[in-house]
Amino acid sequence: MRTGSGWLCRGALRAAALILGLSPAVAAESVATALVVSVDVSQSVDDTRFRLQMEGIAEALEDSSVVGAITGNPGGILFAMVTWADRADLVVGWRRIASRADAVATAALVRATPRQAGEFTCLGQMFRTVTAGVLPALPVPAERVVVDVSGDGIDNCTDAESLNGAHEALLATGATVNGLPILVPGENDVVGAGAYRAPGYGLLPTPLPQERTSLEQWYRAHVIGGPGAFLLAAEGYGDFSRALRRKFVIEISALGR
Repeated sequence: MRTGSGWLCRGALRAAALILGLSPAVAAESVATALVVSVDVSQSVDDTRFRLQMEGIAEALEDSSVVGAITGNPGGILFAMVTWADRADLVVGWRRIASRADAVATAALVRATPRQAGEFTCLGQMFRTVTAGVLPALPVPAERVVVDVSGDGIDNCTDAESLNGAHEALLATGATVNGLPILVPGENDVVGAGAYRAPGYGLLPTPLPQERTSLEQWYRAHVIGGPGAFLLAAEGYGDFSRALRRKFVIEISALGR
């Protein structure tokens, strides 16, 4: 978040300080990076895959190279985690990570995250939740806001126009959205054709492009965006932890790919 964006006024900083138990002087500090980790937990993500995701995020936070990137920023980073299926939930609220101890404590919260119920892959709903609820709650200003989106499928909740509108609204905040598609051979090699089904609205003809495409291509077209946005795929759920560690280092260090 750029300090001139109006998201965080002086009064809001004071309020955040009281909530977080910080002094106004500490609350007035900014951080270089605010990172939202946004994780698909829809029907295709069974209990084993969910645990691989949570463990992968926790392991990435504890990794020495990631901790080094975090502590290389004065004041560390701000971290939050969202899980999404039919709806999006903020499961780990904004936390400052400025030391290895902070990273380990946050990793413990990630590991303790309960499984969220939900059938559909409502990417647009997640975009709206992050835009309207997560980013405005930043406790201190951030020079750069990164939303790290991972998942194994395309949005199957809404129409293309609504999805694109939600995506554009998120990008309009100045945030960068990066993608981590999880490629599962035999399951999501080809996406894009078929139907979408919004919860409560039945099965409708898809307004999404009918041409068959790869999940990586779909993420490039509909997920990533903003300054320096990039995509880094995981070769299955077993590769999620490795891919995320590399991605965190790039995002936190603001490195080019």
